[in-house]
Amino acid sequence: MESETNGNISKLHLNSTKANDRVDPYGFEKPEGYESHEEKMAEYLAVLTRRSAKWSKLLGKGNVKVEKNQTVKRYVRKGVPNEHRAQIWMASSGAQAQLEKNPGYYHSLLGTEQQHNPKLEETIRTDMHRTFPDNVLFQSSSEPCLQKALYNVLLAYGHHNPAVGYCQGMNFIAGYLIIITKNEEKSFWLMDALLGRILPDYYSPAMLGLKTDQEVLGELVRLKVPAVWQIMVQHDIMWTLVVSRWFICLYIDVLPVETVLRIWDSLFYEGSKILFRVALTLIHHSQAEIVQAHSMPEVCERFKRVAQGDFTYDCHAFMQEIFREPGSLSKATINKLRVTCRERILAEDTRLRP
Repeated sequence: MESETNGNISKLHLNSTKANDRVDPYGFEKPEGYESHEEKMAEYLAVLTRRSAKWSKLLGKGNVKVEKNQTVKRYVRKGVPNEHRAQIWMASSGAQAQLEKNPGYYHSLLGTEQQHNPKLEETIRTDMHRTFPDNVLFQSSSEPCLQKALYNVLLAYGHHNPAVGYCQGMNFIAGYLIIITKNEEKSFWLMDALLGRILPDYYSPAMLGLKTDQEVLGELVRLKVPAVWQIMVQHDIMWTLVVSRWFICLYIDVLPVETVLRIWDSLFYEGSKILFRVALTLIHHSQAEIVQAHSMPEVCERFKRVAQGDFTYDCHAFMQEIFREPGSLSKATINKLRVTCRERILAEDTRLRP
């Protein structure tokens, strides 16, 4: 049974975004220059509307399962219409199965105030006002305000996984999940899928998974975009300096909203290798500009610019590129590099310990 808050989330989403032509369908303020992309976006949404009928036929009435096969993968890569997005994410990530196995578990984690960890509560509350301040759905003047749902999901996850608790970046991920699912419990189980299975150790205190994958990206750049790798070596720049936000926020506030959601469609269905495909495509597309940098600050500035422009706004063309431009990128290759990079990081940590 959905809570009153979940019902209000749906109502708020419909009312707020329709009432304000200055915001996009997800409640975010339209950035400067957005108008130049609206015609292309209208064409894209028309395509998704046509595809929605195919998705409805594929899913069938009341079907909550999503097969892992080439047909569904092709459908996902072409884009999931928003009305099916929550269902596809839940089913393909295993979150739906976990929800069904654990009825009432999410609400039990919220429990009574006496059961809550005061330090966890304080840490989460500190980030509430920093979470999407330009989104009408999260502003305190909204009624109801999605900050309450966001707080509940983060608090429940902190109790569910005390080894992780809460760290910055999780608020943005939970916020996106709430916008799409309009449901706290589903957002919680999608968080569990992301942080527990798809991206393990990204948000643990040591962030070993995150550090490892940033080093893996460096190795992939060395193999696939060697000129950029050379400039990073030349200026002695660590990958964490230029791509950490890409990974920890899963491209939120890095790429346009619709593009991020398309990336997440494939992330939930195919796993973490999608993050590498996106990063390699951004770097490869901007390599001519990056390699002209003459200093560390210049390199960092050019990395900030790689996510801007028409290339990333045309989400459909961009997604086609991530599956073409980097070439072959198997899970076996990534896993092998992860083993090597993890060992190197752990050895370096051991060496630096007093």
